[in-house]
Amino acid sequence: MLGRFTSLLTIAAFLLGAASFSFAENQVLAEVRFETHNRAEKTAGVWVDGQYMGYAKELKGNKKLLLMPGKHEIVVRQPWYKDYEDQPVLEPGQVYTINLSLEKDALTPTKQATGELKISATPDRAAVFVDNQFTGHVSEFDGVGKAMLLTPGRHQVRIALPGYLPFETVVDLRPHQKLKIETALVKGSVTDSGSLVSQN
Repeated sequence: MLGRFTSLLTIAAFLLGAASFSFAENQVLAEVRFETHNRAEKTAGVWVDGQYMGYAKELKGNKKLLLMPGKHEIVVRQPWYKDYEDQPVLEPGQVYTINLSLEKDALTPTKQATGELKISATPDRAAVFVDNQFTGHVSEFDGVGKAMLLTPGRHQVRIALPGYLPFETVVDLRPHQKLKIETALVKGSVTDSGSLVSQN
């Protein structure tokens, strides 16, 4: 009986210690939150210090964005919009809120983009890059009436998500051709997703 009581005390002490450690860790880390106002902002990709983190609306709850104190470079990208950039200096335990406001870019899709590329991949929240440019997330290019318009010719396609090995391939589109990529990302370390950043 005494042994059982001692075991219960040990478990309780461990849980209390784990909770205290978690609380202490949260006191040290800063949290970054995003306020979004439309679909473009909600589905925009977020990079921190060159590392892709996910899209804005998912970075909350158990996926909340916790960063070490200090200066960070935060970039939010969405095709056909200007990049949103911020370089906050975060304090321990601080909650830093970014009131996201994306501006339309003057660039528009070219009329020569007659090839269609559909992408079916899991997880469907993975980011899609074409020729080193962020183009959106998998879910935007899969399903009825959804596809990416590309100019004829060869294009490098990369699908990446933190915690998974990236998928890379090359497609060669003819005018008005329709292609589909299907894949499932394999779990790996956070660093395996790479830090591919679009160059504007």
